[in-house]
Amino acid sequence: MNPNTGLELRSLIKSNGELEISLIDIVVAEPHLNEVVVRIEATPLNPSDIGLLFGAADINTFKVAGKPERPVLTGNVPTPALPAMSGRMGQSLQIGNEAAGLVVKAGDSAQAQKLLGKMVAISGGAMYAQYRTIGADQCMALADGTSAAQGASAYINPLTALGMVHTMRQEGHTALVHTVGASNLGQMLNRICLQDGIGLVNIVRKQEHVDLLRSQGALYVCNASNHNFIDELTAAIDETGATLAFDAIGGGKLAGQILQCMEKVLAKKTKEYSRYGSGIHKQVYIYGGLDGNPIELPRNIGMAWGVGGWLVFPFLKTIDPADLQKMYARISNELTSTFASHYTEEVSLAQALSLDAIKRYKQHTTNCKFLITPHGV
Repeated sequence: MNPNTGLELRSLIKSNGELEISLIDIVVAEPHLNEVVVRIEATPLNPSDIGLLFGAADINTFKVAGKPERPVLTGNVPTPALPAMSGRMGQSLQIGNEAAGLVVKAGDSAQAQKLLGKMVAISGGAMYAQYRTIGADQCMALADGTSAAQGASAYINPLTALGMVHTMRQEGHTALVHTVGASNLGQMLNRICLQDGIGLVNIVRKQEHVDLLRSQGALYVCNASNHNFIDELTAAIDETGATLAFDAIGGGKLAGQILQCMEKVLAKKTKEYSRYGSGIHKQVYIYGGLDGNPIELPRNIGMAWGVGGWLVFPFLKTIDPADLQKMYARISNELTSTFASHYTEEVSLAQALSLDAIKRYKQHTTNCKFLITPHGV
């Protein structure tokens, strides 16, 4: 493959509501002074990538045409969902938040030249491609012997997990509640909290996820499918003192149930009665949208609470650069332990558009993660 050209995956929603995803030929931009060209070897299918890839298109309308090595996927966005897609209509969008690969070209700066021939992790969008020209300062050099698969998820999940802990400390909380606890991110957060002595309440949906986290040393795991889930969650919050939660589910009752359990614990410890409930602030941050339904909040959560959005990249813009460098250093040093990611399947760029693969990775099944290998066949 000529490093001057390569394939890139693009997602387009047309004005009539038709989704079209295809592979296009691109010219790989020559690196400027402080840039490098990375031959992308591995890039993960994160939930945020999947959301941008398909938009609000209905999976039941998906069809694949074209040659096996150059498939074209089409589908339709339901009419009620079209207004939400108006901002991207007519734009051929690049996809992929993070990746890892080999630096094959470098600009003349010392920083860029130092990376030539090195395996690096990168972040910055447009990673579902065979090559990416990117700033040297957007590269995380990986230790010798680190594979692309090991480095592919070095940004989003590790920085999200560390960002949650940083937010907890910054806002004066002492423990956390986290949904989808058995996900790759959840397992990372569990390892961080165990290392740092932080109380963590993990919420999962299946007994096998409970067993998985218990085997990794998790102290508090609550199964949302159990009939006594609320009692289990209340007891875990009572023991940890958690007043902050990060919720990847988004819609439905779960955020409200977490606040409800927090308030029950705090009210029990309040010496003087107030019809406004406890005076200690309880916070749930929504950072995902696995459930697209409205968020339901009950009335018995007091008045000292908040529900808001939280995303890792806006968060990173708010912190001290020195703190960010400490996060990078910790990730690099613990990439194959604390921040290890596990993949259930690898697919090429073309295979990522097969209906069979889409049905599996679009389900957002806990502890099921796909890896794209752009140079695979």
